[in-house]
Amino acid sequence: MTPSLRRSVRAIILDEDDRILLCRFVFPHPAVPNSAKVVWAAPGGGIEAGEDRLTALRRELREETGLAVTADVPHVWHQEVVAVDHAPGFDGIVNDYFLVRTNHFQPRGELTDDQLAAENLDAFRWWRLSEIAGYTGPELFSPRDLATPLTALLAAGAPDQPVRLGL
Repeated sequence: MTPSLRRSVRAIILDEDDRILLCRFVFPHPAVPNSAKVVWAAPGGGIEAGEDRLTALRRELREETGLAVTADVPHVWHQEVVAVDHAPGFDGIVNDYFLVRTNHFQPRGELTDDQLAAENLDAFRWWRLSEIAGYTGPELFSPRDLATPLTALLAAGAPDQPVRLGL
């Protein structure tokens, strides 16, 4: 039987200083495993009926961060996690990540604070690669080893084909 996977899009948003914008999700968001309380993940979310990946990405970024993306952006990473407890109501999740280069900005999307809270999103933060690589606190990143693919992306730019990521 084919697993039922939640399909999502996420943006690797990099500013002019190569800082990455991440969202802080609190339990019980699909990106947060039951054993953790918080995870930092790229902005984005589920693909709605009738949407293609880029349409969904543009909508999610506008709603969550206020960033308007009009150009076609490169698809850089692909992640599949098949685990029943990873996305409620699904057998797992598919995240397709797209690279968005922009000037530094203060995230403020169309969603109200209450709407963001309903999606378990409680903060945004710009991170330097060195901060992610050296982080030893209790909060997690998604993907767990974010520093590795981010290092490669910053060094080599967008790949010809999306890089497959693990958990």
